[in-house]
Amino acid sequence: MEIVYELYVLIPLIIAISFLVFFLGWVLHSKINKSKIGDAETVAEKILKDAEKKATEAVADGEKRVKNLLIDAEKAAQNLKKEKLLEVKDQFYKKKQEFDEQVKERERGVIEDEKKLKSEKEKVDQAKNELTNKEKKAEQLEKELTNKIEKLSEKEKEIEALKEETTNVISQQKDKLQRISALTEEEAKKILFDSLLQQVKLDSAQKLQEVRDETKLEANRIAKNLIIQSIQRTASDHSVETTVSVLQITSDELKGRIIGKEGRNIRAFEAATGVDIIVDDTPEAIIISGFDPFRREIARVSMERLIADGRIHPARIEEIVTKVEKELSEEIIRVGENTLVEMGIQGMHRDLITLIGRMKYRSSYGQNVLNHSIEVGYLAGIMAAELGLDAYMAKRAGLLHDVGKTIDRSIEGPHAILGYEVAKRCKEHPIICNAIGAHHDEMPMEHPIAVIVQAADSISGARPGARRESVEAYSKRLETLENIAKSFEGVAKTYAIQAGREVRVIVEQEKISDILQDQLADDIAKKIQEEMEYPGQIKVNVIRERRSIAYAK
Repeated sequence: MEIVYELYVLIPLIIAISFLVFFLGWVLHSKINKSKIGDAETVAEKILKDAEKKATEAVADGEKRVKNLLIDAEKAAQNLKKEKLLEVKDQFYKKKQEFDEQVKERERGVIEDEKKLKSEKEKVDQAKNELTNKEKKAEQLEKELTNKIEKLSEKEKEIEALKEETTNVISQQKDKLQRISALTEEEAKKILFDSLLQQVKLDSAQKLQEVRDETKLEANRIAKNLIIQSIQRTASDHSVETTVSVLQITSDELKGRIIGKEGRNIRAFEAATGVDIIVDDTPEAIIISGFDPFRREIARVSMERLIADGRIHPARIEEIVTKVEKELSEEIIRVGENTLVEMGIQGMHRDLITLIGRMKYRSSYGQNVLNHSIEVGYLAGIMAAELGLDAYMAKRAGLLHDVGKTIDRSIEGPHAILGYEVAKRCKEHPIICNAIGAHHDEMPMEHPIAVIVQAADSISGARPGARRESVEAYSKRLETLENIAKSFEGVAKTYAIQAGREVRVIVEQEKISDILQDQLADDIAKKIQEEMEYPGQIKVNVIRERRSIAYAK
């Protein structure tokens, strides 16, 4: 457009110049001598030709520039069109990729759903087969029961016939006895009844003892085999948990820096960590005391970093403690995740993973709760596998059975019920929730896995060295055990031995016979179960001694 504008301005200018030159030529022609007119005309013509030539060149150059500008404009339009097409293609490819990702995600979800559906179908088929087998067994048992009922009916008829015959014989014998003994029927009945009652007591006690011995032998054999197999496949450390941690330092000069001017450093450290710092005459060592193992671990790590850093003052103490507390909180989650990986458990809620990690810094009777829970999980899984139950579910329930112990202490209630509520809220299986809530009999047991978890918990807590107990509680438990055994008639002395795992009962041989002492042992054991809480089991050993003394004179 600029070139066209220049042409429109230049052409009139050239024409004006041409007229001006012509006019000048005419003036010169009129004034100059005739001798020079020819030269002037020649010059004028030359000027006109030059002007026309320049005008023609200018017009041609303008047209050329206009053509170039049009070509450039067309190229720019083509480039712009290509850029827009590329942008549209890029957006199309991005949308297509997003759509493909969504389709793949949905395909993965469908595949997972198909796997779950297939697994559920297999379980249903298995349950169906088991139900079919049970129905066949039930039909077989029903046939056997029908045969036994028929045989029993025949026996009853035979008994009725014998009864009539016996009645006649007894009637005849009764008349003879009355004549011979000179006793009335009531007196004879009383003598016979007392004699028979005593004989029945002795026979029943003897038979009961035989059945009990046989049952105990079989039950002990099966139980010992199951427990031994479970324990042999697991191993755990003994209880070593304490309420203090000893931190070694390089020199006693650091004790003064730890205490600070007028004790400001040690007071700031205790306020930030919630533990007590004991700085005494122990060479190159300070003691960190506290009942909360998690707070004690924060204090230990924080003190090590402060000593390594060298800057010990209240502001630095608060900064280090906050940082260490954050790191240990992350460590709790890692511990929980590593525990699940170690035990082969998957798909657990994030809250439960955090609570499992907290078990590392909790103890019960000196036994680390995490180690105890892992041990219970393995024992429960092994026993469930031996009994043909779901080993994975039993192992999962065993690991989570004490999860209620890590819940905030401000929430009141038994730890088994608290753990049950947390597991239920985290969508755990109802069988696992029931096993958690029932392992201390706070709620009824609904599945054999709950019984297995309770047994595994008792095995883990009752093994030698697993737990510690205060002297006062230990003495009180032994005293209660002896008093319960003494409360029965005929008991002379009682002795609690083997750290309260056995009670020996000495009875008076005139009041308790050899046969009745077995019943006394069962009664004492039942009363101990009802009135005491104790780890493991207690053996009741009833001893009856008879001495015969004679003197030779």
